[in-house]
Amino acid sequence: MTIKITNIKLPIDHDEKTLLEAVEKKLRVPAKNIKKQTIVKRSLDARKKDKIFFVYQLEVNLLTDEVKVVNRINHQDVQMVKPKKRDNLLQIGSSPLQYPPVIIGAGPSGLFAGLELAKHGYKPIILERGRDVERRNKDILEFWRTGELNVHSNVQFGEGGAGTFSDGKLTTRISDSRIDDVFHTFVENGAPEQILYDHKPHIGTDYLKKIVYNLRKKLIEMGATIRFDALVTKINIEEGKIIGVEVNHKLKIPADVVIIAIGHSARDTYEMLYEQGVEIQGKPLAIGARIEHPQQLINQAQYGNFANAPQLGAADYTLVKKAGSEEDDRASYSFCMCPGGVVVAAASEKGMVVTNGMSYYSRASRVANSALVSTISTKDFKGDHPLAGIEYLRKYEKKAYQLGGGGYKAPAQKVGDFLDGVASTNLDGDFKPTYRPGVTPTDLHLTLPDFVSRSLENAIAEFGRKLKGYDSRDAILTGIETRTSAPVRIPRNEEFQSTNIEGLYPAGEGAGYAGGIVSAAVDGLRVAEHLITTYQRPKERLEEELTAWENISVPME
Repeated sequence: MTIKITNIKLPIDHDEKTLLEAVEKKLRVPAKNIKKQTIVKRSLDARKKDKIFFVYQLEVNLLTDEVKVVNRINHQDVQMVKPKKRDNLLQIGSSPLQYPPVIIGAGPSGLFAGLELAKHGYKPIILERGRDVERRNKDILEFWRTGELNVHSNVQFGEGGAGTFSDGKLTTRISDSRIDDVFHTFVENGAPEQILYDHKPHIGTDYLKKIVYNLRKKLIEMGATIRFDALVTKINIEEGKIIGVEVNHKLKIPADVVIIAIGHSARDTYEMLYEQGVEIQGKPLAIGARIEHPQQLINQAQYGNFANAPQLGAADYTLVKKAGSEEDDRASYSFCMCPGGVVVAAASEKGMVVTNGMSYYSRASRVANSALVSTISTKDFKGDHPLAGIEYLRKYEKKAYQLGGGGYKAPAQKVGDFLDGVASTNLDGDFKPTYRPGVTPTDLHLTLPDFVSRSLENAIAEFGRKLKGYDSRDAILTGIETRTSAPVRIPRNEEFQSTNIEGLYPAGEGAGYAGGIVSAAVDGLRVAEHLITTYQRPKERLEEELTAWENISVPME
């Protein structure tokens, strides 16, 4: 047992001694009787801009009788709790499994499913169409420098998934005990311990690249096999059941269980799955642009007199506008806000422009950016084909490429010009747009659906009233933002299995069951746990097939 203390409020410039003194006061015990204290959660109370606090929740162990102390205090802020247990092994299932589980995709969902399976002795095979994080990083930097896109190794594809080149936000709306396991796994593999208790934890691309590398080493040590440049070009099915997968049109790997964790941008894989008869459903989307402001403007709006306090770092925001009274005035919202970050080129297909946001752990770029998007319903696709959303997004990504002038330059516009309905002729102002390989001043209305443009105009005005300076005329919009979520859902039953293909287990954001790094990782764990409690460990290792890999591990154009 341990003591949980909640609602300790301290000034943002407090030190460790002040925190210890607050614990002493709360428990009414001297410091010499405190054996250990652990921060469980630290949030920020910034409701009053002239009085900002950190609010703590801690777990404390004493050298004296803890129950007696809690009973004496008799207050809801001080309670006895049981410490959380981790790494409990699951009961192995009884159904026979001939071959090791195959996992398609090495993003958060695929990696965490692989970790859980490897920990229990299942020796999974992870197939990633992109490259390992070291080579992937070089490919991305080259793309941003020259505009030369590698369609298999980019911001969307490669070890770690799309989240590796993002802000690395670890906030999630789901409630699941596995979240603690995800966070501790990140820390064990190189993340700052601060993510275990910060209210809005983030890692940043610099840490994520190291963590992904360490996770790969851990997986291999536990018996997993990971292959890069491994595009799954076919799933082999007999009588409605998975019997294997085909890689790069050449190598056949037998399998009776396949986890498909492909992320939200593997459009060619969605098309392949549909052609193979896998049930796929279209789903609503969002589309818009990235909006950039000076970070100081956001800090001032959120923190007032505390705007430059080093303890607070770069401020973020979350903004939502409900649908208006007009039928085509959709809901709009901010998404993937990156304090102190940059707007990045995130295309994964030739001749299309896609933007995303990215930041490092320090969030020190002095520019804030966020997606500003409006909702798209399946009725907007002008067809009921399950993959109609993919073609809808491609249409506007191609427009953005053409409007940017080619070479993956992005169309950009000052907010003032966007609201006035005139093209920008320059982007001079308080800062330069951060998107590389470059931007072209233009009129973003030409690359957005008309109703999206109107909804975003209304949102900018409303958000300017909520967040002072958001509607600054010198803020910059860079288009186009289309990858807020997967364009489809691969439905599954209560056993996490495809509704019409036995042995196929859709998982994570790409299957429509997650919405970020943490929720995708948790979903991967859930699917893996089900496999472990259902199936015996595999009988065969597939040494011959994996040895043959060296002859075909070349990305397919």
